[in-house]
Amino acid sequence: MEKREKFSSRLGFILISAGCAIGLGNVWRFPYITGQYGGGAFVLIYLFFLLVLGLPIIIMEFAVGRASQKSVALSYEVLEPKGSKWHIHKYFAIAGNFLLMMFYTTVGGWMLSYFFKMLKGEFVGADSEKIANIFGTLTSNRNEMIFWMVIISLLGLAVCSLGLEKGVEKITKAMMVSLFFIMLVLVVRALTLPNAMEGLEFYLKPDVSKIKEAGIGTTVFAAMGQSFFTLSIGIGALAIFGSYIGKERALTGEAISVTILDTSVAIMAGLIIFPACFAFGINPGEGPGLVFITLPNVFNEMAGGRIWGALFFLFMTFAALSTVIAVFQNIITCTRDLWGWSLRKATLLNGILLIILGLPCVLGMTDWAGFQIGGKNIMDIEDFLVSNNLLPLGSLVYLLFCVTRYGWGWDNFLKEANTGEGIKFPGGKVFKFYLIYILPLVVLFIFVQGYITVSYTHLTLPTILRV
Repeated sequence: MEKREKFSSRLGFILISAGCAIGLGNVWRFPYITGQYGGGAFVLIYLFFLLVLGLPIIIMEFAVGRASQKSVALSYEVLEPKGSKWHIHKYFAIAGNFLLMMFYTTVGGWMLSYFFKMLKGEFVGADSEKIANIFGTLTSNRNEMIFWMVIISLLGLAVCSLGLEKGVEKITKAMMVSLFFIMLVLVVRALTLPNAMEGLEFYLKPDVSKIKEAGIGTTVFAAMGQSFFTLSIGIGALAIFGSYIGKERALTGEAISVTILDTSVAIMAGLIIFPACFAFGINPGEGPGLVFITLPNVFNEMAGGRIWGALFFLFMTFAALSTVIAVFQNIITCTRDLWGWSLRKATLLNGILLIILGLPCVLGMTDWAGFQIGGKNIMDIEDFLVSNNLLPLGSLVYLLFCVTRYGWGWDNFLKEANTGEGIKFPGGKVFKFYLIYILPLVVLFIFVQGYITVSYTHLTLPTILRV
């Protein structure tokens, strides 16, 4: 039997896990809702839910992966009680990884495309209408979108084909370090712009009146949803990295490091966006319009904007590509665990399949634009299946598997989570009661609320891009 690969360093594990969690929503959603729902006050609410909602499930995914030394394809079979059916979840988890990549590679391709557009100077001298038209032209051009979707997919596959240590770990580490460096440079530039402090005040100054205006319930759910979806939990995308580490460190500290990095990127994104937008009197907004229309307008007004814009979209490309690499690695490892394929065979076959499966998303915005279900195009449907179903329900499965006697069980989970040096997972009766009886209800609430929201809201681009 082929010896399982391992990370060469603790830093590699943390940065790659963070790269999986860090995604496009850190940039185009978190800053906006922070400014909308009370600034620093909202951040505190968000951090609270991150601690009590997202963090425990991250630790559980890591624990299942490390204890089993398998991907989600076989982890349940290794740990579940004999005769139980927990392993059925693997089919939904693997499907979730494929569904996520079916549209994420398209959006990642947009980022790479805009990096080159900025470098070439396509936005220089363009007015706001032309900038909006550039994005509209991209999202209506089938061949251009397919080209960039294929390029971002091939980049991710190329990294995975080199193996865990020489490819995924080495390249993702370099990419994540570069990502943080670029962000720091952009933060410094944004904060030195005229009127930047006004944007900073809007973004982070605690303002309880905004919470009251929006409604406490709305604010709490926004914080709860963001803390839950930002971490990519529920489909085994983090469990795989747990299977590549040893027992030297307890898992709580590792999970905290991952959440800190993820949150840092989200907060730093706001430190770039709001000072820059306020400096030039441009409404920041949210969603893809912020990234592809608002910010190019901002960079156009800025001295040296062509360079700053290129750096920004390079950072966005790294954020997207880090998630693509992480999920590709999970998919490739799942197929290797299931069928014993070589790395080369698994990469080649999954690569062909992933590129083919990425085509409907592109066609759904072009040739098949008329195909809709309930007012949703193909991208929206793919997103709905993942973000409103597979993520929350998958998280619930991991939770119940780890804390109930019908699954792996509380004692086994706690022993695995607390093996090694570092911060220990609390094992008291009160916290156990919370995990068994309260947290599952919270996750179910998020699941139901997602359906309620979707029933009266048409999503123009995936909510999963919060991830």
